[in-house]
Formats: sequence, C-alpha cells, structure tokens
Amino acid sequence: MIVDDNELDQLAVASQAARYPHLQLTGIYNNALEALSAFESLKPELVFLDVEMPGWTGLQLLKSIREHVPLAVFITSHAEFALEGYELEAFDYILKPLTEKRFDQTIARINEYRLMKKNAQAYTIHQEQETISIKEGHSQVKIPLAEIVYLEAMDSYTKVVLRDKKYLTLSSLTHMLEQLPPEKFGRIHRSYAVAISKIEELRSGELVCGGHELPVGKTYKALISKWKI
Repeated sequence: MIVDDNELDQLAVASQAARYPHLQLTGIYNNALEALSAFESLKPELVFLDVEMPGWTGLQLLKSIREHVPLAVFITSHAEFALEGYELEAFDYILKPLTEKRFDQTIARINEYRLMKKNAQAYTIHQEQETISIKEGHSQVKIPLAEIVYLEAMDSYTKVVLRDKKYLTLSSLTHMLEQLPPEKFGRIHRSYAVAISKIEELRSGELVCGGHELPVGKTYKALISKWKI
C-alpha cells in the first residue's frame, strides 16, 4: 500500500515497486484516513507512507495500524520525524527524493528480514565465557563475541552479523546490547550497534566496520568520539 498526498511521489514509489514481481500493489491513497478505511479489507503486508499529509499524519496512521501491519516504510522530506518513526518501529525511513539505489537497499533488507524470520521461531540469549547463545529454530547456536561484527535492528528482531554468517533473533536491539559487554559493543544509530574493535574507519555520517559501511546517527557521534579506535 502507498499513502502519499503528492501524485508524483505516489508514481515514484509505484514505479520503483513495479520492478519487483513479488511486490503486488494493493492500493494508492491520498491521505491517511482513506488508507485506514481500506486497510482492514486489504490487509497489506508492507506500507509505504509519507509523514505530512492533510488530516492525519503518517505517524498517526502507523500508530493506528501498528499492531496489524508487519512492515512500514516512511518516505518523506522531513528528516526531523525520523526518531518518532523509529520509535513506532518503522522498518525504514527514506528521505525524498526517492532514488532507485535507496529503494533497492530497503527492499534488500526486507527480503533478508523475511527470509531470516522463518528461522527465528524462538530465541534465548545468554552471555557465557565470551559467547552468546541464540536459539535458531530447534538448535542452540553458540556465537563467540569476537566473531560479531555488528547488530542491526529489523522490526522487532535483531540481525547478528558475523564475518561469514548472519542470525536473526527475536529480541530488540536494546535488549541485545544489555546482554553484551558495553566496553566491546556500542550503538552508532537507532538501528545499528557495532563491535568497537571491528571499526576500521570513521567518515562523515558513517563508519566502516568489518568491511561494512554503516550510518552514524547525529546523537551518537559524541559517544563514538570517546571510544579508543
């Protein structure tokens, strides 16, 4: 579902989505109330929505449907609403103008999330002797802390990224960090935390960690500056 009061922006999202056969458009709506009335019958799995619209904002719409929509992505001109969007557990927050590269990044994350979610039927996390244990399906996997490169929040799950493997656990990023030693892991963004020893390079607005380019949130720059990198 697409919810945006600007026709050109509606077409931009629709044309990008049309490149993906597994994305089926259920409807395009000019405002939040129209979308809300159609939501119950359509039950979309993914909603792209603007923030500022006549009547209800996209934030108000997401508050109303949050328990029923699996994935919501904001596409907006207003960066200042990003924090509130993430607090509502929006999957992603894209700034206009929408580009093909940025849209592809979001869809890649969504595809990965859906695939990994199938294996994350349950979870347990225990820190023991420099390892954490994650329950993946019916198996218990012990992961050495030294092998973790970064953590990424994905809706209500957290992706644990190693050098050559990834796991998805049913735990918030905040809860995951509570289980890890703070001198070894730190948050760099609302959606990302890293193994501090794996940081290779600091740049303007991002850092390189284990070969991965990750965004740095403005509110976390002061914290990062205190790390011994």
